[in-house]
Amino acid sequence: MIATESRGVARILIIDRPEQGNALNEAVARGIIAGLDAAEADPACRAVVLTGRGDRVFCAGGDLKSTGGDAPFDVDPSDPRNFIVALLRRMAACRLPLIARVNGHAVAGGMGLVCACDLAVASDRARFGVPEVGIGTFPMMILPFLARVLPARTLLELCLTGDLIEAADARACGLVNRVVPPGELEAATDALVAKLASRSPTAVRLGKQGVHAMRDMALDEALEYAQLMIALMVQTRDAAEGIAAFRARRPPEWTGR
Repeated sequence: MIATESRGVARILIIDRPEQGNALNEAVARGIIAGLDAAEADPACRAVVLTGRGDRVFCAGGDLKSTGGDAPFDVDPSDPRNFIVALLRRMAACRLPLIARVNGHAVAGGMGLVCACDLAVASDRARFGVPEVGIGTFPMMILPFLARVLPARTLLELCLTGDLIEAADARACGLVNRVVPPGELEAATDALVAKLASRSPTAVRLGKQGVHAMRDMALDEALEYAQLMIALMVQTRDAAEGIAAFRARRPPEWTGR
């Protein structure tokens, strides 16, 4: 249920269930996890792009028509192996930049996927929201990621009302980085990948790790961690190359080491 494509230095993961609104089930979650594993194992890969098939829906959230153990709300609290939890943990641990190419509506768990990515480029036709309250539930599983991206009152309004917002509003509140017409979505995503690929792979990887780690730390802990990280980064080959290239006024030749 996940189609994989290579596009330059990016690995594209496509949720391939357009007739089901690219909804999440266990097979989709495992497919994304496998795709991230393969991307990280490829030394030529510099970014991962997550998108949905078609131009209408990025991901409509959990597959409410699933049955049995595949049901999105059939969660055993004593079992930590829930597939949504496994997917979100794997996305959070991804060492490569993870970009959501939001080709259409991203609702419920689909909006959670957008928030679990590092960056997001959206079609101006996309809409976003967490309508779970309308069926008597709440977006608990994705709430940690929503809270990391959205302002507190915006988050509460969306969760408590179940309303959807337009792409322009999603850009205004920081949910997505860029909003473009549908015909420009692929080019805008490619341009972002190219920009990331022009930077030091080591700096990108360690910098992303630092941002995510310090976000959950107290100030003193974050400052101590920052000192250790910068001491580590200046010893990398990429840092030496970057400084040498700057002094020689030439483009750097990154090794990713």
